[in-house]
Amino acid sequence: MDHLTLSEGEWRKKLSPEQYHVLREAGTEPAFSGRYNHNKADGVYRCGGCATPLFDSADKYDSGSGWPSFTRPLAAEHVTEHRDVSHGMTRIEARCAKCDGHLGHVFPDGPPPTGLRYCINSLSLDFRARSDV
Repeated sequence: MDHLTLSEGEWRKKLSPEQYHVLREAGTEPAFSGRYNHNKADGVYRCGGCATPLFDSADKYDSGSGWPSFTRPLAAEHVTEHRDVSHGMTRIEARCAKCDGHLGHVFPDGPPPTGLRYCINSLSLDFRARSDV
């Protein structure tokens, strides 16, 4: 996958301040505040920074965590995983493979078939209905 590299100034022009904080500074939106937490529409969740298709609504479930949760990425090569030891915890961070934007974290407490929970910030996503994809 080709990488998208923009300057800090270009990212700040492209993203809202809240999106910038999440995608470029690895911030986290407050639980239960994201616009996609309760979204049940059929479609594809794309990266809010570069529009790379990341997650399918068929793999979304209500984890009760307050963030959109998915059992797997749409394509494994579109989401990279990195060790994150911030905030006194060891976690797996999920990032967009194309623009390196912070998406959220991956936890081993999800439902079958993967047993994984991709816990993703709504601010890092852009939803497109299947009919528009």
